[in-house]
Formats: sequence, structure tokens, C-alpha cells
Amino acid sequence: MELIIVSGLSGAGKSVALRVLEDQGYFCIDNLPMALLDSLADHANSKPAAPNKLAVGIDARASRDDIQGYSDHIAALRARGFRASTLFLEADDEVLLRRFSETRRKHPLTDSDATLRDAIETERRLLDPIADCADIILDTSRTNVHELRERVRHRIGGAPDAPLTVLFMSFGFKYGVPDDVDYVFDVRCLPNPHWKPALKPQTGQDADVAEYLASLPECQALEADIAGFLERWLPAFEGQDRTYITVGIGCTGGRHRSVYLVEALARRFRAAGRAIQIRHSELA
Repeated sequence: MELIIVSGLSGAGKSVALRVLEDQGYFCIDNLPMALLDSLADHANSKPAAPNKLAVGIDARASRDDIQGYSDHIAALRARGFRASTLFLEADDEVLLRRFSETRRKHPLTDSDATLRDAIETERRLLDPIADCADIILDTSRTNVHELRERVRHRIGGAPDAPLTVLFMSFGFKYGVPDDVDYVFDVRCLPNPHWKPALKPQTGQDADVAEYLASLPECQALEADIAGFLERWLPAFEGQDRTYITVGIGCTGGRHRSVYLVEALARRFRAAGRAIQIRHSELA
């Protein structure tokens, strides 16, 4: 049986993630006391007609002792044969403050003595043991609801026995490195098409930019080196029963070099039979 625990900071999108999983056929329960998690899993596992995919939402209102012992809970479930994984959603403090201000919702940890900022800081600290065990961490600071739904579908919406999926993600260092990447490759060492007037308004998806970068020996070598590294180490991830890995390719603005290399690497690995996804962070 597959069991996904969805946790994270209030306002980061936990409810959205659970709704996506429900649409994908998971039986979802939000705010389940962690003390009941074992009983729920055992009950579902013992009933022939019970759902074989469960998703459970857990937040900072759970017992502090249970949260501190979260890694032991997960280890015990896995030892009993459950495919247990954890999805953790987070966002920057300023983003969470803005979201609560816009929605006018009350943070679950606020009271007469605690400000909203205090509550966010307390919650982040309380949930650290769960975040430390997370199989997937999604930072939703720069993600709207529709994008979050798509990211959850891409990361854990597929079949539990699916082959390793590689998500190639382009981004611009000037906007910050995405938090949910497993590997980051900095390609700012390559000549920048931004400084060529004819290429500046285009992107790495356009033929002129692609032809220019493909003609550069250093670009060819860097693509081959990144591909070689991944070809060497992807089997190690598969050996750990991972079903997903995110590879970030970053340049200055995230529009030319990183986009081109993401497209080139995706073609290369698709041709080798890999399950590939692409995301261009700065072209959305």
C-alpha cells in the first residue's frame, strides 16, 4: 500500500496538494492525529475493498512528541511493508505573511500573545523534524495555485511503481536557486546570447539561439559533461527506489543558455529511454 504524508507550513499549499492527490485516486484525510496513523494504515491494509493509496495531512497542531519522533513513525511503517513517503510544502516568511494578509485567514498557531510572524517562525521550527525526513520538498514562494497543482501531479501523481522520472528545470540565478532541486548545474560560464542584439529578445527554445549555442565547442562539452555525470549517477537513485529527481540548470536570467541546455539534455535522455519532464521557471 502507498501512503503519502503531506505536511508543511500553513499557507504553503498543503490543502491544494491533498486535493490534487484526491483527484489522482488517493483516499485523503487532513489533520489526522499522528497517533492514529498506524491504526489507519493497518485498517486500510487489512480490508480487501479498502483504497490502496492513502494521503494524510499532518500539521504543527499534532503532538510535539509525535512530530519529534516522525522519523521513527516513517521507519516503522516502511518496515511493515508500506510505501511511505513525505511531501513537505514551504514558502518564504514574507510570502506567507502576504498570503495570510490577502486571505484574512487565521494562522493555526496565532493567539493573543503571538503575532503572525511569531506563529510562522514557531511553526517552521516545530515542523523541522518532518521537513528533515521529506522525500519531496516543494517551495511554493513563486508558485500560484495552478502551478502548484501541476507540480504535485508531476512529482507524485503517477503510479507508485513508475520508473525514475527526471525533471530538467531551467532557472535564472538572478531570481534565486529553486529549493526543490536535487542537482544544480551553473552554466553561466558559457557565452551569453543576451549580448547579441539579434538573439537578446529570443529564448533558448528559438532556432537562432539554439543554433548559436550548439555551435560553441564549450557548450557541446558542458552538455556532454552534465549528461555523463547524470548517466553515471541516475542508476544510484533508482537503486534507492527513487521515482523522481530534479536537475536544475541555471544561467543569469534563465532565458537563453539554461533553456537551451534543458531542451538539449531532455532530447538526449528521452532518446535513451528515460521518462523526462521539462520546466522553464523564467518562461512561465
